[in-house]
Amino acid sequence: MYKNGKKMCFGVIIGTRAYFNSALATDVKAKVLKNLDELGYEYVILPEDATPTGSSSIETREDGLKVAAQFKENRDKIDGIIVCLPNFGFEIGIINAISDANLGVPVLVQAYDDYNDKVDLDHRRDSFCGKISVCNNLYQYGIPFSDTTLHTYDIDDPLVKADIAKFAGVCRVVNGLRHCRLGQIGTRPLGFNTCRASEKLLQRSGITVVPADLSELIFAAEAIADNDPALIEKMESIRAYAAVPANYDEKLPLVAKFAVAVEKWIVANEVDAVAIQCWDSLEQNYGCAACVAMSMLSDKLIPSACETDIAGAVSMLALTLASEHASALMDWNNNFANDREKCVCTHCGNFPRGFVGNDDLKLAPLGVLGRTLGKVRTFGAVLAKVSEGDFTYFRISTDDPKGCIKAYLGEGKITNDPYGMDGCIAVTEVPNLQKLMKHICRNGFEHHVAACRGLVKDILQDAIENYLGWDLYVHE
Repeated sequence: MYKNGKKMCFGVIIGTRAYFNSALATDVKAKVLKNLDELGYEYVILPEDATPTGSSSIETREDGLKVAAQFKENRDKIDGIIVCLPNFGFEIGIINAISDANLGVPVLVQAYDDYNDKVDLDHRRDSFCGKISVCNNLYQYGIPFSDTTLHTYDIDDPLVKADIAKFAGVCRVVNGLRHCRLGQIGTRPLGFNTCRASEKLLQRSGITVVPADLSELIFAAEAIADNDPALIEKMESIRAYAAVPANYDEKLPLVAKFAVAVEKWIVANEVDAVAIQCWDSLEQNYGCAACVAMSMLSDKLIPSACETDIAGAVSMLALTLASEHASALMDWNNNFANDREKCVCTHCGNFPRGFVGNDDLKLAPLGVLGRTLGKVRTFGAVLAKVSEGDFTYFRISTDDPKGCIKAYLGEGKITNDPYGMDGCIAVTEVPNLQKLMKHICRNGFEHHVAACRGLVKDILQDAIENYLGWDLYVHE
């Protein structure tokens, strides 16, 4: 999903120091590049004969400037920089390579183990110490960086590959959010002050809001002919996506036309995520719900947030970038029996199938709005019960009084407990839930929270704390 299917690419720096055995650098380079190949990533690295030390490794300022020139030539290609220290390394070449290239991408610093029985002059590395020197220089130059799980590790340790994969997630989040375009279709519903957000604070982090009046999309949907191939294809895809009750089959064209109109607008405006005014103007003025259109967008990794929740859409996008899986926007909605660690998280009917984790999706009218506006005008909601498994939750909020973006982040489990409510249902279990709720209430966070399957807290924490600079609470 990264950058329209583009493979991720890393600039690789092999640091060395002349009086260390160059064979150590040769071995590390081969194994690091093998890891990158196996993970499916591309890389940019100096040719072996580009510097006197060989093995693509660098030492002096002049070596570093050669790397910087190469990185500059590949500026539009490189998503992050990996610094590998097969020995102590020499910080002068490394810091000049990174600072002169000035790519503004995340940096990972790796260093490799010495062995107690191989610390003679031909085999010692001293990279344990050299890593501290490189990180000290990065700090001096104001260049943020990511660390590895262990300070140093064996080059064959599985953690080496795991740390690269995690770093790739950090790069996706940081680069994806810094340059994203977020669609806003419709205004914030009157009854939802909690969906307010500051475009100006978002823009400071590189997040551009692209607005459209809901009437534009309604007009575009109504202009679609009944025999339009795109409409016919969309109706077929909706039937394959969720079960359509026979008594509502005649409403399907209306639902599908809105979905087609939204998708065309997203493509035309190069939008990465979208927040839609789904409540309740669309039902009143067009005659259906937007839920299945939003669910299918999120399932295609174009996060779609309810109730024009712009900050919620950003939160969903961050999780999607981190996990490369569909994210959902849901309410912290109901307590669960007498278990204060559990909460029922719901929404009217927008959860994507990838987040639900099963194929038992059905279309129906909205429950709450259906009682006031009538079922016939509110058809298009997804009914689904989320399968059990690990999940990560995340929420950003633009805090105007403080002039900052703040966020909270944590992990928990989705259980298989039954719950007799319509719409999309996820029974969640979060350690110290009452503490989290106090933090949410005390700090003015919204009732919406974004979630994805799997555990990606560490990726988001690294991206936010080291690169994006938002105020972050990590719940434990």
